[in-house]
Amino acid sequence: MTVEQHTRPASRRVLGTETLLVLGLSLGQSAVYAVVSLTAKLTADGPLSKQTASLNTSQSARPWLDLTYQLLGIVFALLPVLLAVHLLARDPGDPARTLGVDLRRPGSDLARGAGLAALIGLPGLALFWAAAQLGINATLVPAGLPPLWWAVPVLVLAAVQNAVLEEVIVVGYLVNRLRQLQWRLGAVIATSALLRGSYHLYQGFGAFVGNAVMGVVFSLFYLRTRRVMPLIVAHTLLDVVAFVGYSLLPKDWFGWL
Repeated sequence: MTVEQHTRPASRRVLGTETLLVLGLSLGQSAVYAVVSLTAKLTADGPLSKQTASLNTSQSARPWLDLTYQLLGIVFALLPVLLAVHLLARDPGDPARTLGVDLRRPGSDLARGAGLAALIGLPGLALFWAAAQLGINATLVPAGLPPLWWAVPVLVLAAVQNAVLEEVIVVGYLVNRLRQLQWRLGAVIATSALLRGSYHLYQGFGAFVGNAVMGVVFSLFYLRTRRVMPLIVAHTLLDVVAFVGYSLLPKDWFGWL
C-alpha cells in the first residue's frame, strides 16, 4: 500500500459509519436507554411525576468497593472521548485545536464558561420548576452517594466526566463530522441539540426540552468560537452545583425537583 493510500481522505460513507459507531458506543447508546427508561416510567403505575430518576447512585454497600466502582465508571466513560480524538487525528491539524480543548486561552475559557453556566443555569432552574408543576418530569435525585469522605470528590469527578464526554462528543466531534459530511448548518445544530435532549429523556419531557435548548446554545457557541473548553467549564460548573449542592444541602430544599 502506498503512502498516498494511507493518507487518502476518508470517504463520506466511512465518516458516516464512524460517526454512528462512536455515538453507538457513547451517548447514542445512552439516548436509546433513556427512551426505554422513559417508556418504563410512563407505563408504570402512577404518573411520571411520581417516578424517580436517580444519578450518581451507590454501587455497593461496602464503601471501598463502592469507591472503586465509581472511579472505574468515570474512567471507562471517558474512553469514547479518547476514541473520538484519536479518529479526528486522521484529519489535517491538531485535534486538540480542532476541538478547542487546548490550554492556549485559560482565562478566556474560564470566563466564557462561567458566563454560559449562568446563562443556562438560571433559566434551567425555572424550566425544571415549571416541568415539576406540570408533572412532565420525574422526581430528580442528582446524587445518591452515602455521606462518606470520598463522596464530594467523586461527585466533582463525575461532573467533569459528564462535561468532557458530552461536549467533546455531542458538540466538538459530532459538529465537525456532520460538517465534513456536508450537512446543512441548521441540520447539524438540530441533530446535536436533539441528541443532547434525547439522552436526558429518562428524567422526563422537561429535561428533554431544557437540554435541547442548551444544545442549540452550545452548538452555536462552538461554531462561532471553535472552542469546546468553555462548554466543558460551563457544564462542569452546572453539574458540580447540582450534584454537590444536592449532596450537602438539606433535602427539603429540593422538593420542587
